[in-house]
Amino acid sequence: MPALRFRAVDVPPKTELLWGLEQHEIDSILAAARPRRFSAKSVIKYQGEPAEQLFLLWEGRARDFFETHNGKKLNLEWITPGEVLGGAALVFRPSTYLVSSEAVLDSTVLVWDGPTIRSLARRYHQVFENVLFLALEGFSWYVAAHAALTSQTARERLAHILSVCASSIGHKVDGGIELDVTNEELAEAANITPYTASRVINEWKKTGAIRKERGKIVLRSGKGLFLCAA
Repeated sequence: MPALRFRAVDVPPKTELLWGLEQHEIDSILAAARPRRFSAKSVIKYQGEPAEQLFLLWEGRARDFFETHNGKKLNLEWITPGEVLGGAALVFRPSTYLVSSEAVLDSTVLVWDGPTIRSLARRYHQVFENVLFLALEGFSWYVAAHAALTSQTARERLAHILSVCASSIGHKVDGGIELDVTNEELAEAANITPYTASRVINEWKKTGAIRKERGKIVLRSGKGLFLCAA
C-alpha cells in the first residue's frame, strides 16, 4: 500500500488522536505507522495479550468485545474510521489489552509498536493529551452504559442503542438513516434477549418508526422511536 496515501490531508474526520497537531507533525506520525488489512470478522487484537501496539482505524469498521470467564462474548462499542484501538500501548509500564477488537467490515488500520508511539508522544506532547481525552470518553461511555443498565427499561435501552448506532455507523438514505446491524447485535448491546429485541423492533415497525430489512434497519424518526419507548 503506497505510503503517500497516509497523509494529514487524508486523515479521517474526528481523528482525536491527532487533534491539535500541525500538518507536518501528523505526516511524521503517520509515516512511522505500518498499514495492515483485516478482513471482516478477523480479530485485530486479543483481550489479555500484552499491549504492544496502537491501532488507528483508517477505513472500514471494527468493534470491541469482551469474553467472560465462561466464554460468553459481550459486544461493546463500534469503532469507526479515525478511532484508536489499544491505547494501553502508550503506557510505559507493561500492561495488557482489556478487550478484544475485531473487524466488522474489511478494514485498514495503521499500526505503531509501543516504543515508536511512546517516542512520538514524547516528541509531540499533544498526543498524550489527546489520549487522555479518549480515555475520558471511554469512561463516559462506560458510565452511560452502566446507568442505562440499572435505570432504564429494555425498550429505553434498545431505543438508546439505536440512537447511538445512528450517530456512529448510520448513513442517510431515502426516508431515514440506515443501519447495517442485526437484532442479535442490538440485543447484546442493550443487554436484552434476542427475542425481546425482535418483539420490540416488530412493534416499532408497525408504528412506522423504523423499517426493517434483512440485516438492516432504517430509522425513520428518532423522536418517534423514543415516544414509542416511553
